[in-house]
Formats: sequence, C-alpha cells, structure tokens
Amino acid sequence: MINIAMQIGAAIPSSPLELITNSTTPTKVVLSILIVLSLVSWTIMVAKAVEFRRATNAGRAFVQQFERTHTLDEAAQISERSVASPQKDVMTRAVRFIEETTPALAPQGERRARLSASQVEALRQVLDSEIGTVRDQLGRFVPSLATIGSVSPLIGLLGTVLGIIEAFIGIATKGSGNIGAVAPGVAEALIATAAALSVAIPAVFGYNIFAHRLNRIDGELDGFGSELIALMVREGRI
Repeated sequence: MINIAMQIGAAIPSSPLELITNSTTPTKVVLSILIVLSLVSWTIMVAKAVEFRRATNAGRAFVQQFERTHTLDEAAQISERSVASPQKDVMTRAVRFIEETTPALAPQGERRARLSASQVEALRQVLDSEIGTVRDQLGRFVPSLATIGSVSPLIGLLGTVLGIIEAFIGIATKGSGNIGAVAPGVAEALIATAAALSVAIPAVFGYNIFAHRLNRIDGELDGFGSELIALMVREGRI
C-alpha cells in the first residue's frame, strides 16, 4: 500500500503549473496554440472596444450638431469642423456627390435647381455604399473572433484526445489501470479542454457584442442618410 501511495504521489503533479510543465510535447503544443489565440482575441476585443466607443461618442456629437442645421451648407461646415466619425464620413461623401452632380431640373422662378428622381436614387446608392464601407472598416477583425471561438474547442478536443491516448499508453506501459497510470493523461486532457473553453467563451461573447453594435451603428447610419435627404428636401434641393 505504501508503494502504491508513493507511485500515485509521484505520478500526480501538485499544481496545475507543474502539470503543464510536465505534460507531453503534443499537449504543450496545443496549449501554446491556445495561448496565442487567446492573446489575439483579447487584443482584438480591447482594440475594438476602444474604436467602437470613440466612433459612438463622435457620431452622437455630430448628430446633435446636425439636427440644429437648416441647410446643407451649414451641415457641411459642421462636418469640416467635427472629429472623425461614421456620420462625418457619410456626410462628406454626400457633399462630394452633390458638388460633382449638376441638377437635372432647371430653376423655376424663385425655386432653385433640383436633383431629379434618378439623381436622388443615385445619391441614395452612394450613401448606402459609403455606409457599407464604414461598416466594413469598423467590423475589421471582428469575424476573427468568431473563427477563434469556433476553432478553439476543436483544438482543445485534439488536446483531450492526445491526453486520453497518453492515459492508455500509461496503462499499457505500467500494465495496470490504477490511478497512478491513468491520472497524468486524464489530467492533461482536462487541462486542454479547460484551456480551450477559456479561449472560446470570451471570443464568442466578444463577437456577439461587436456584431450587435455593428448592426446598431448600421441602422443609425441608415437613419442619418434619410435625415440628410430630408434636409435637402426642406431646402429645395430635391
């Protein structure tokens, strides 16, 4: 009994760090890959959190000023003075389109020249294109979180399988199925599984959060584009 206890104590590490240090090379490779993926996902999440906060705050400030304007020229001046924001990008693109487009409807009396229906539709398409570009810029690297969230469990599963294989090898080597022969391999399998989940869960949460915020910003930009066209209607440009 004493010999069995000594074998068990020698076979089972006293801490998780010791377990990782004494793990087999395949398990260390799996854990190293998971560590790299974790660092990448957290870097993306922190960077995107800062980027989204700045874009949201700047966009909110721009919209508040835009709502107080009465003409497109006033809105363009506010856009020039404002800090970078998604709404400013959309506004800048709209102003450039209008400046480069000759109104198809000639002025009548006191009424200024106006854009035709086809030109308004072209403006709407330009705004949609710019909104898509802004969304793509904000959403850059966000899909990587979904990839990490889906791949990490599979990598962890690989580590789990390797750990179980190591457990069976221990049984075959020692010719016994006692805890001292099985424990190291099973422990490695559990460590790989836990590491994979610790990488995948935050990445999936981060992806869902940023995807939701992207959809909200996309809706806000669509609304801003409609407000911009409404401003042109009130001014008589359409």
